[in-house]
Amino acid sequence: MDNITLHIEALIFASDSPMSLKEIQQCLESVLDQELDKTVLQNKITALQQKYNSKSSSFSIMEIADGYQFLSKPEFNETLGVLIQQRSNKKLSKSALETLSVIAYRQPITRGEMERIRGVNCDYAVRKLLEKELVTIQGRSPDVGRPLLYATSEKFMQHFGLKSIKELPKLKEFKHEENEIGEIADD
Repeated sequence: MDNITLHIEALIFASDSPMSLKEIQQCLESVLDQELDKTVLQNKITALQQKYNSKSSSFSIMEIADGYQFLSKPEFNETLGVLIQQRSNKKLSKSALETLSVIAYRQPITRGEMERIRGVNCDYAVRKLLEKELVTIQGRSPDVGRPLLYATSEKFMQHFGLKSIKELPKLKEFKHEENEIGEIADD
């Protein structure tokens, strides 16, 4: 394989969405500092598609949505379905649930604010919540350092069956009498 073909393969592999021929051309021209013919690039992509269409590969380069993307072959759907199911069934840890509740009730919130409330580092919990798409990055705080602001996602709303954040239970609804100190005063 020539150098340009390897660059094309790397671009398509690294892209999380279909990469158009124009995008591939722009990236390569920028890196290689030379003009490239679209027909030549198209021929190199076709050669890559033929390479991955062989029986010795579990994936192929497909042309979808006006671009190219690596996709697994249909005969591996069941295996990948099991993987996806196993990953999605994993429950959230207690710390992730605590972090999620802090985000839900205080959103938008920075990681520093979460850590002040919880009293522990929240990096791992936030990363897991982002991976599960229960939390999104909403922007940056105007505070010093412009830290990221986190908020609940649409998937959070769907998962918990909420139409809006206003439907979250009020904190006073979680009052537990066994956690109170002292006796109840008579009025």
